[in-house]
Amino acid sequence: MPSQGSREPAGSAADRPAPRRRRADAERSRSAIVDAAVRLLGERPEASVEAIAAAAGVTRQTVYAHYPSRSEVLTAVFDRVTAETDAALDAARLDELPAATGLLRLLDVSWEIADRYPGLRHADPPPADRKEEAEQHRPITERLERIARRGQESGEFARDAEPRWLAAATVALGHAAGAEVAAGRMTPAAAADALRTGVLRLYGAEADAEV
Repeated sequence: MPSQGSREPAGSAADRPAPRRRRADAERSRSAIVDAAVRLLGERPEASVEAIAAAAGVTRQTVYAHYPSRSEVLTAVFDRVTAETDAALDAARLDELPAATGLLRLLDVSWEIADRYPGLRHADPPPADRKEEAEQHRPITERLERIARRGQESGEFARDAEPRWLAAATVALGHAAGAEVAAGRMTPAAAADALRTGVLRLYGAEADAEV
């Protein structure tokens, strides 16, 4: 029996798993909250923190412990969708396709993911500074710039616009198409077709490019 005042030897297992368990529990809670928010906001863009907490099976206080405001919950949701988009675009291997084909494939993959969460078109994105906004768009813009350069070098695209500007304009057109769907003025299919046509014209590409 240890004498009074003695300490457990360095490296003792006593109580050491507790911090790991707490971290694991915290990660599970965060994941459950974001899962619930993605699902719920996809159905009800106006869903409250209380509703998100109930869907996640946690208390409102638990949500606020991880995300101090509803805006931060939204940021986590959009970060989740950004990561999913990034993975899907990696899997599409766009750099191995002809530039115009890769451009259309990027639009289709991005639109397919947006269609998985139709309610998020109605959800107001959280306010972000320019750095945060650029990071959210990074999976799209970096690939668009590469595709634009390749297409200009190969002659598939016109050379009278900077690739960075083309990338920014493409993102803006994507937001406009999503807004038309959210407002009920276009169906998702019609908006997707209009986006493809508009982007090909923007890049000076042939309208008969195929995925």
